[in-house]
Amino acid sequence: MSRHMRLASLLSGGKDSVHSIQLALELGHEVTYAVTIFPERDDSYMFHVPNLWLTSLQAASMGIGHIRRNSSGRKEEELLDLKEALRPLEIDGVLAGAIASNYQLTRVAKICDELGLEVVAPLWGADAESLLRQMVQRSYRIMIVGVYADGMGPEWLGRIIDPATIEDLKRLHSEKGINISFEGGEAETLVLDCPLFSSCIVIDSAQVCWETCRGEYLIKQAHLGKEPGPTVRERSG
Repeated sequence: MSRHMRLASLLSGGKDSVHSIQLALELGHEVTYAVTIFPERDDSYMFHVPNLWLTSLQAASMGIGHIRRNSSGRKEEELLDLKEALRPLEIDGVLAGAIASNYQLTRVAKICDELGLEVVAPLWGADAESLLRQMVQRSYRIMIVGVYADGMGPEWLGRIIDPATIEDLKRLHSEKGINISFEGGEAETLVLDCPLFSSCIVIDSAQVCWETCRGEYLIKQAHLGKEPGPTVRERSG
């Protein structure tokens, strides 16, 4: 990672994919593309699902070209869709936001090997709590938009991660064993603002959808602006 590389970032909209772009730039790399895969299934093994359409606003705010590609979302088959999205790009490597997920990193590395690219994972092996605190200290505005773990109810949806949230996550880690960085699929996040954004994402309308023991904060309308505005919540389900 010492040499300058042109990278394509795997952009999900979540905290780890956005923060990996920040760190890659600080390491002297150039992030020329943001690539988002849109699974047709909501149980994709590989890719984030809630509010993916907002990655277009994030890419625009960062001034990065955005590549969108639909995918079946079927296990392993979805990797072929990612490979075809990367194939025509003039890049040296692929930027992944993986922290501890061997499932994700090994598959991205395999695709990179087949395409003659390097894989860059600046968050890999980092301490989950330290990473979250670093993002908060850097003025990241991170919203929890999906929860799928025991101990996380509808009150978590639409919540902004701050020091108090981190303490609550540490408690849930002790009591329920959840991964604080959500690498086990416990929750999904959306970055509304960070130092890389020229404008923040302002939510105009959203809906909380809850089913038994899981739920999502689905954003219906949003735009880029200078002030984040209040959290919008409508209940459904």
